[in-house]
Amino acid sequence: MSQTSLQYRTFLFLLVLVTIAFGWLLWPFFGAVFWGAILAIIFYPMQRRLYTLFGGRSNLAALTTLLICVLIVIIPVSLIAGAIISQGAGVYEQIRAGDIDFGAYLEQAVAALPPTVRSLMDKFGLVDVSSIQAKLAEVATRGSQFFATQALNIGQNTFQFVISLGVMLYLLFFLLRDGPSLSGRIRQALPLTEEHKRHLFRKFIAVVRATVKGNIVVAITQGVLGGLIFWILGIKAALLWSVVMAFLSLLPAVGAGLIWGPVAIYFILTGAVWQGIILTLYGILVIGLVDNVLRPILVGKDTRMPDYVVLISTLGGMALFGINGFVIGPLIAALFMAVWDLFSSIDGPPPADGA
Repeated sequence: MSQTSLQYRTFLFLLVLVTIAFGWLLWPFFGAVFWGAILAIIFYPMQRRLYTLFGGRSNLAALTTLLICVLIVIIPVSLIAGAIISQGAGVYEQIRAGDIDFGAYLEQAVAALPPTVRSLMDKFGLVDVSSIQAKLAEVATRGSQFFATQALNIGQNTFQFVISLGVMLYLLFFLLRDGPSLSGRIRQALPLTEEHKRHLFRKFIAVVRATVKGNIVVAITQGVLGGLIFWILGIKAALLWSVVMAFLSLLPAVGAGLIWGPVAIYFILTGAVWQGIILTLYGILVIGLVDNVLRPILVGKDTRMPDYVVLISTLGGMALFGINGFVIGPLIAALFMAVWDLFSSIDGPPPADGA
C-alpha cells in the first residue's frame, strides 16, 4: 500500500469518526436542528424575495423571515398544542370519573345490532364484548393519560423546551442567511458529477417542501373540517378529535376515516341514524375529497411517488423517528428512488488504468 493511499484511508477514517462524534453531540437537540433545517428550506424563497426587496441586506432579510415564521408557524402551533393537551387532560379526568365509558358505548352499539347478526357473531366468536371493553378502556385511559402526562411534563421541562426552541430559531436565522454558501460547500464535497448533484439536490428540496407543505395543508384542512362536523353534531372534545384527525391525515388513504368512520357507525347502530348518515356523507364527500384532490396536487406532483410508497415510508418514519418521521420517511424513500434512478442511468464503473 502506497503512502498516499494510507494517508487517504487514515483521513477518511478520521472524517467518519469526527462526523459520528459531531452527530452524537447534536443528538440531544435533534428535533431543534431538524426543524430548523426544514423551516429554512420551506421559507428560503421568501427570504430571497426579501433579500432583493431590502437591497441585498442579508441580515435584515433573514431576521424578517424569521419573525414571519414565528408569527405564522411557531406561535399558532404552540397555542394549539397547549389547548389540545389541556383538553386531553380534561378527557382523562372524565374517563377516571366514569363520565366517559367506551366499554358502555361498545356494549350499546352491539346491543343495537339485529339478533341474527349478534347470534352469527357469537357463533363464530367474532365479538368478545367484555374483552373488547377492557381493551378499549385501557387504550382510552392510556391515550388520555398521555395528554395529562404531557401537560405535567411541559410544566416541568419548560426550561428544556425554551432552550430547544432557542436553538432552533438561532440555527434557522443563520441557515436562512447563509443557506446558499452552506449548500454550495456540501455540493462541492460530494464526489458526484455536477449533473447528479443538481438532480439529488432538486429532489431533496422538492420532497421536503412538498411533504411538509402538502401534508400539513391536507392535515390542517381535514382536521378543521372533521372538528367542525364533530362540533355541529355535539360530540365531546371536538378540538381534541380535530387534532387527532389532522395527525392521522398524515397517512394517505386511511387518515381521518379511522376516527369519523367508527363514530358514524356508532351513531347508526344506536339509533342516531341521521347523524350517522350525515357524518358518513360528510366524511366521504368533504373530508375524503380533500385527501383525494389536494394530496396529489401538493404532494404527489412534486415527489412523484406512488401513494403506497408514501404511506409505507410515512408509517416507517414515524415508527422510528416519532412525529419527525412524517418528513424523514418520505424523504428517505424519495432519495432512495432518486439514487437508484441515477445508478440505473450510469453505464458502469470507470475503466481501470491501463484497461
